[in-house]
Amino acid sequence: MKKHITQRLCSRRHFLASSAFSLSTVATPWLLRQDGLLAAEKKALAKPVTPPESFDLLPKQPLGPPRAKAMISMFMLGGPSQIDLFDPKPELYKWHGKNFEGDIKFDNAAQASREIMAPLWKFKAHGQCGMELSELVPHLGSIADEITLIRSMHTGVNNHLPSNYAMNTGQHRGGRAVLGSWLLNALGSETQELPAYVALTDPRGLPLLGGENWSNGPLPSIFQGTLVRPTNPRIFNLEAPQHLRGDVQKAQLKLLHELNRRHLEEHPGENDLQARMASYGLAARMQSAAKEAFDISGESETTRKMYGIDQEVTRDYGTRCLIARRLVERGVRFVQILCNGQIWDHHGSIKTDLPQRCAEIDQPAAALVKDLKQRGLLDSTLVHWGGEMGRLPVIQFREGLDKRDKVGRDHNTYGFSMWVAGGGMKKGYVHGQTDEFSHYAVDGIVHHYDWLATVLHLFGLNHQELVYQNGPRKYQLVEQPEARIVRELLG
Repeated sequence: MKKHITQRLCSRRHFLASSAFSLSTVATPWLLRQDGLLAAEKKALAKPVTPPESFDLLPKQPLGPPRAKAMISMFMLGGPSQIDLFDPKPELYKWHGKNFEGDIKFDNAAQASREIMAPLWKFKAHGQCGMELSELVPHLGSIADEITLIRSMHTGVNNHLPSNYAMNTGQHRGGRAVLGSWLLNALGSETQELPAYVALTDPRGLPLLGGENWSNGPLPSIFQGTLVRPTNPRIFNLEAPQHLRGDVQKAQLKLLHELNRRHLEEHPGENDLQARMASYGLAARMQSAAKEAFDISGESETTRKMYGIDQEVTRDYGTRCLIARRLVERGVRFVQILCNGQIWDHHGSIKTDLPQRCAEIDQPAAALVKDLKQRGLLDSTLVHWGGEMGRLPVIQFREGLDKRDKVGRDHNTYGFSMWVAGGGMKKGYVHGQTDEFSHYAVDGIVHHYDWLATVLHLFGLNHQELVYQNGPRKYQLVEQPEARIVRELLG
């Protein structure tokens, strides 16, 4: 009779379709392990018949000793100009206004020009290491002795989409899992009360490619990143309505958990179902944990000023950087801080637009590194700042030859810069070199797959052995046999 009632009157589909409760009331509050579900799965694994594989976000030990336990990636979609920010070239001043006579890779040949444009801003040495940086990033200069500046990045595909895919998924095509999803797949999460992988988006809009930036690709959906809104409420429906809180909610959640458990027993190995159940459990646990993690009101005035939250131009990015620190402090494995669209794509008006972009992010990004260090978190947190490409040393005329103040630079994926800090990276170190025009990386080249292999190594993982198999198909983040760990970067 009980089974009959469950099937006919109170199936999962019937319950969810007719429920008047908010999303939070369908969130099961119990850890799967605590509820005995994982124990049941382990018992199934002991049977002679090969059982369906199950997945969870419980913390797992890497095979090797990890240097990093968490990662924060500040991704600058569009391609920051390494020529104007990170890679000073005296030859460009000598050739300014003259034609570039070598081989050059244009993305937009219709608007192309061979007229060389020297950096528009001055460079200055910073720190005891003497790292040369543009006057547009003075706050970065204040942490020069903490960072590794890589001047020889290379993806070799001169357009945003394939280069973005390359930097984040290891290949120049879509449909693949991003780095953060692979880290969750291999290592799980130190927290079971917050999303293990968080994407913090810009209030002005989503980044280029939208959700593909935090996609699990072919990996089980439990490893997908969680989108967090740029303004409050950052996650919808965390609280039940007032009249449903307490024992009423607990009873409903207990019932739903029982229905889910029975359904899973009848349909073993359904990864999407397992992921949905896990997300419901996480949602319930987040009702208190997430509100606290995203609430920066308790941070000191000194900390808020350090991130620039007291200033209009830096308030948003500073807030997201501070939230990123709070998340890794609470056990979150991977955090992305994303810009809108491809806002660093300066084909035109670079003279006015690039200073605006730098003013928004320079102080908060440097504050993040300083804050992690003073809290003892930098050694175990890998901090990344960079985009999917750089820019060319020649002028692109988007507005026409009669509006030279509107000129910009075309794409360059053959030699560009990014910086990293913490998590086992060297301090106060400049790696690699481009040619005298900052077009091609010529020394210490770091391909996108080398970068990803190095990140995995810092987390105690082997890029050759990190494999997910689904039936006959095998998937890897780093598939290139020539990929190497760039040990010169390691501290």
